[in-house]
Amino acid sequence: MVADDGRESGSDADSAATAGSDAAAAGGTGAADAVPTSSYLLVVLGAVSYLLLMANWFALAAFLDPIADGLGLSDTQAGALVGAVPLTYVPLSLLSGLVLDRIGARRGIALAVGIFGVAQLLRSATVGFAGMLATTVLFAVGATGITFGLPKLVASVFPSRLLGTMSTVYILGSYAGTAAAYSVGRAILGPALGGWRPTFRALAAAALAFLAVWVPVALWHARRHGTPYGDGGESAFSVASLRSDVRQVFSHRVMRLLVVVGTAYLLLGHSLQGWLPTLAGSRGVAPETAATVATLFVVGQAVGTIAVPPISDRLGRRREGVVACGLAAVVGVVALVFVGEAVGAGAAALVAGSGVGGVSPLVRAIPTEIEDIGPALTATAVSLVFAVGELGGFFGPFLVGGLRDLTGSFLPGLAVLAVGALAMVAAGLRLPEI
Repeated sequence: MVADDGRESGSDADSAATAGSDAAAAGGTGAADAVPTSSYLLVVLGAVSYLLLMANWFALAAFLDPIADGLGLSDTQAGALVGAVPLTYVPLSLLSGLVLDRIGARRGIALAVGIFGVAQLLRSATVGFAGMLATTVLFAVGATGITFGLPKLVASVFPSRLLGTMSTVYILGSYAGTAAAYSVGRAILGPALGGWRPTFRALAAAALAFLAVWVPVALWHARRHGTPYGDGGESAFSVASLRSDVRQVFSHRVMRLLVVVGTAYLLLGHSLQGWLPTLAGSRGVAPETAATVATLFVVGQAVGTIAVPPISDRLGRRREGVVACGLAAVVGVVALVFVGEAVGAGAAALVAGSGVGGVSPLVRAIPTEIEDIGPALTATAVSLVFAVGELGGFFGPFLVGGLRDLTGSFLPGLAVLAVGALAMVAAGLRLPEI
């Protein structure tokens, strides 16, 4: 198992080097030299773990039709499988965050990859709805370890001035994994290997093989560098310790504001990604072009993710970054109400996506910089955002579809999304400058 406590495993020389790194980090301009190259490598590998997670995760959606036909699933059962992972986040997130804050990010990521890799292997062998649902829930257990382990990892090995930028690295990995599920898994591996079952096995094998790289690199990094920007302490798995951490995170005013931001972010992200092709199609856009509109939303997310966090890091302005992203989301969603042609819808999707993508790294990075939270409670804090936020991620698409059924129009659903984006702006304006 990968060690995360540098105090026990590092040599005296390594401890001195770490102390020197801390001093350099505190010094400001010379801090760039304080971060070892291997820390950057570790985050790049973390991005690969996120890529593998999302490729395995969205393989189910990519192959949903042949899976439903092969297992004899109803539309309701197929929909339940697609929504099972985000819905599992709601009750499981906080527990996962508490565990990660105790075992450390490097151990936690290794364990998470092992769990979702085995779950994907089991999914490839299921023969009915109950088995697929059970293995998908198991998959979600591993998924939480990546979602909350990566912010914990970045907070442990990078100074605050680089948190936004390094969060961008692993989030870009998640976008690449989502795209790979369709462009590689469905389009290439499926036909080449002969269907969804062998493709699921191949994706599971890739995830499990990744451990052969992650474990030795993470182990070496832990022994050599420890957790230079963590507190170096260990929390017990006692009821009192768990209760104390939960109370500390729940009671913090800034965390409550971040929960609002995170809920709006997930509401917008899941709803627009799921409904944009249908929305564009309802305006008379051809199916192929409607798919392009949805793709532009993802492109916008990537642009926001690449641009906003580094600018926020450079200026040291988190609040303004959140507000700017919320305003971009408002403009994009409102524009979708008025545009009808493909070009206008694509431009609106691009703008909305830039806001959603830009705020994504910030909700993961800001908790580390909050007084009384910091690196020690990063996983718990981020897990709180997702535990509540995934309710927005689940109910957002449901409300958009339900309101369309009731009214025959997407306008009420877009109004809900616009209100969510405005809530992000309002919460961002109340954030203190960290």
